[in-house]
Amino acid sequence: MCLAGCLAAGPAAALELALPSGARETVSRETPAGAYDLPIAAWSSETGVPVASLDGEVLRKAWRMSGAGITTGQVLGRLREQLLENGFDIIFECAARSCGGFDFRFGIEVLRAPNMYVDLSDYRFLSAKSSDATQALSLLVSRDGDTVFVQLIEVGPPGRPAVTVSQAPSVSVPADAGDVIARLEQVGHVVLADLEFASGSASLGDGPVQSLDAVVSYLTENPTRRITFVGHTDATGSLEANVALSRRRAEAAMSYVTSRGVASSQVAADGVGFLSPRATNLTAEGREANRRVEAVLISVE
Repeated sequence: MCLAGCLAAGPAAALELALPSGARETVSRETPAGAYDLPIAAWSSETGVPVASLDGEVLRKAWRMSGAGITTGQVLGRLREQLLENGFDIIFECAARSCGGFDFRFGIEVLRAPNMYVDLSDYRFLSAKSSDATQALSLLVSRDGDTVFVQLIEVGPPGRPAVTVSQAPSVSVPADAGDVIARLEQVGHVVLADLEFASGSASLGDGPVQSLDAVVSYLTENPTRRITFVGHTDATGSLEANVALSRRRAEAAMSYVTSRGVASSQVAADGVGFLSPRATNLTAEGREANRRVEAVLISVE
């Protein structure tokens, strides 16, 4: 990509992205002969927000969707995988504070409300370019309460194939903490959709996890009930490595609840690797859905 001002000439490949089920487009604007300052690094007091000033046909779009049980990191993670599968290279990626917080957000182009909202404490940004240097884009993901917003700004040659956005197959996600427990009792198991792990990592991070907090309350109020956390992975890598990783992730969930007062006799942890998928491993969306931790109610009365 010509970071100084232009994109390479030539035919651009069609870009296909899938957003979470229920996504609704809020705005779509095309500028046939436009310009866009693509952020390529975090804000600093010395440089502001470093950008690549690009010329071409500019497409600006935004969507909103239910954000219950899903994080901005999970939404951007799915989109990142799809970009990589479409032959894009990631230029820069950051989250809220590491981007530059307030200064980064107000130093980049953001579509106006109500089409797009940005929570200064919870947003993710990514910029990328196609491997043939004919297209470049940015993605901004944030939320307003229980609603997640996604903004796409894409630059490329005039007449290129339009960006195709579809909705990923729906995967049942509990609406709130109360629904986690309701589903646990009604069905016997529930996906803890707000657990977020970096690739290959079993660390939960430092922040609170709503679904696990609900499990803590449930087990504290019902001392005879027992739960096993079961980790699952996608099919990348060997079975042995994935079973070990999935077990460590389940153990991280177990450690979270026992550190908050739940008796160790009420919880257990295990991992099955990629042996119990809930979606195909042939797509980025399916692999994302398969990487999960479930809570299984093992009490019989």
